This record gives sequence, structure tokens and C-alpha cells, in this order.
Amino acid sequence: MDLATLIGIIAGVSLVFISIFTGGGAQTFMEINSIMIVIGGTLSATFINFRIKDVLGVIKVVKNAFHNQAPEYRRIVENIVNLSITARKEGILAIENATEELDDEFMKRGLLLAVDGLEPEMIRNIMESEVASLEDRHTKGQSIMKSMGTYAPAFGMIGTLIGLIKMLQTLDDPSQIGAGMAVALVTTFYGALMANLIFLPIAGKLETLSESEVSQREMIIEGILSIQGGENPRVIEEKLKAYIPPKLRSDQSILDAKKSGGQERVKEAA
Repeated sequence: MDLATLIGIIAGVSLVFISIFTGGGAQTFMEINSIMIVIGGTLSATFINFRIKDVLGVIKVVKNAFHNQAPEYRRIVENIVNLSITARKEGILAIENATEELDDEFMKRGLLLAVDGLEPEMIRNIMESEVASLEDRHTKGQSIMKSMGTYAPAFGMIGTLIGLIKMLQTLDDPSQIGAGMAVALVTTFYGALMANLIFLPIAGKLETLSESEVSQREMIIEGILSIQGGENPRVIEEKLKAYIPPKLRSDQSILDAKKSGGQERVKEAA
């Protein structure tokens, strides 16, 4: 569970409603009609703009914003470096058995393509096409959430106009003007709240997660092509580190860690 997303939504909603209830007149904000206009209008416009399967599928995409998906840069580098060592010692065909232990299907498919002897350019094209398809799916989910963030304030304004029209019908009673104006503006409040606290922030979170996943897959592609090219494991490790954000990079080399670990085991055996 990604606590940042959960804490942000809960804290935002709590602070808004605490300010409402502590200021008095909270009943003015409890307008079912306003909520129906904003939510109903936003969903209706979304179904008009996108295909129904895309709108229903966005539920799975939104779940990613609430899951703590820590970047797996270190694990990817370790796997590729270990496989490159095996390939240099025993040949590229030797890594076929090692792929069975991998839980990353994208990496596994790329390695099997290399084992099958495909040209590097063909492997890159196939894997980059899969990355492009992934980006398209992610972009669609983001665009749906951004669209909802646009529609919600618009329908909030529509609800306000409806309220103002009703209020103008009661101008013969000045005592009702203030209450009518307050009710009319509540719809705009709900629209702005949903857009800026839910729809647009979630779209931004999905975009950040997508960029991280795409970066990891590009790292995998580069690693597989380096293994196929027979490059030195240390060179491969340094090349892959370029994809890792500086604050997430480790100062210790994976190869040096393996060597020091092996030396410690020899000392223990002695």
C-alpha cells in the first residue's frame, strides 16, 4: 500500500471538512443534488469521450496509485550482471536455464530471444514495441483521470448556474437570496474538490509510476543486448547504472560485493 497517496487523500478531505464543520453552517454543504450533478455529469461525459471498456479498465490502473511499487533497479542490475557472467563463462546458450528462475516476464522473453540468436536490432524492435504498448495503456488511464479532472469543475459550474437560475425565481423574497446563493456555489465546491484532490493528483501519480516502469524496461533492453554482445560484466553494470536516479545508486559495485562475499566464505571455511 502506498501510504503517500492514502495519507494525501485522507488528510485533504479531513482538513476541508473539519474547516466546514468548525465554521458552522455545515448543513449547507450537504447537498445531494450538487453531488449528483458533479459525479453523474463527470461520469457521463467520460463515457461519451472514451470507450466503455477503457473507462471500466481504468479501475485497475487507478489501483496502481495505491500500491507501493518500489523501483527494482538494484535487482534488475544484479540479475543482468549475474547472467552476463554466466554467458561469458559458458556461452549465451547457458543462460536459457537461468531464465526459469526469473520472475520478470519481460526480461525472460528478451533473454530467450537472445538465446534464439535473433539480431540485436530485431530484439530491440520487439521489446521496444512492447514498451510502447505499455506506455499507451498507461497514457490512456492517465488521460481518463485528467479528463475527469477537467469535467468535474465544469459540471460544478453547471450546477451553480442551475442554482442561480432557481434563485432568480425567488427575487421577490430577499431573505432567500443569501441561502440560495450558498446552495448554488456548493456544486462548484464539489467539482473543484474532486478535481484537485482526487482526479488530477491520481493522474499525476500514475504518470510518475509509468515513467519509472518504462525506465526499468529500457534498462532491461540495454542489459540484454549487452549480454548478447558479450560485453564485460563490469562495463554492463556501469552502463545500467546510468538509468538509475542518482539518489538510488549504490556506491558499492555488485561485482565487488560478490567478490568480497566469496572471500568471507573462504575465510570462514578456513
